[in-house]
Amino acid sequence: MILTDVEILREIENGNIVIEPYDPKMLGTNSYDVHLGKFLAVYEDDVLDARKHNQIRFIEIPEEGFVLQPGELYLGVTEEYTETHRAVPFLEGKSSVGRLGIDIHATAGKGDVGFCNTWTLEISCVKPVRIYSGMPIGQLIYFETRGEIRHYYNKKKSAKYITKTDKPVESMMWKNTF
Repeated sequence: MILTDVEILREIENGNIVIEPYDPKMLGTNSYDVHLGKFLAVYEDDVLDARKHNQIRFIEIPEEGFVLQPGELYLGVTEEYTETHRAVPFLEGKSSVGRLGIDIHATAGKGDVGFCNTWTLEISCVKPVRIYSGMPIGQLIYFETRGEIRHYYNKKKSAKYITKTDKPVESMMWKNTF
């Protein structure tokens, strides 16, 4: 079941959902709009290796914006820091962003109960497009959980994305054993 605006507000009041900064104008009927942070990252190597710690370089989006290029993977970040303690958060792109040919995630749209951080975005585009820090980029949708929770993400020893940051985070696949 997807939480409505009233339920999202109730969960914020109860401390089960945290959104910082919070702006009541960003609360929709059943979602909360999030914005693009000021940093992007790109991988330095042309060929990425799933067993290797692939290095990234950061780009600060200037006031005049930054032009995304097709064929490049950009890691972005939300301005909003979020915590979710009783619901499963899903991050979806806004339709206005999609209509510009921008995808904000390749596969990682679902968060875990206990996720406490900004969201790293996996941004790609079909045409060159100028983006801006602070622009609406996505919306968080919260799904109600049912039953006890044994392994909150922020308490798992194997959690790889728990260091609080205002910058995009590269893949930590290399920390897995395979």
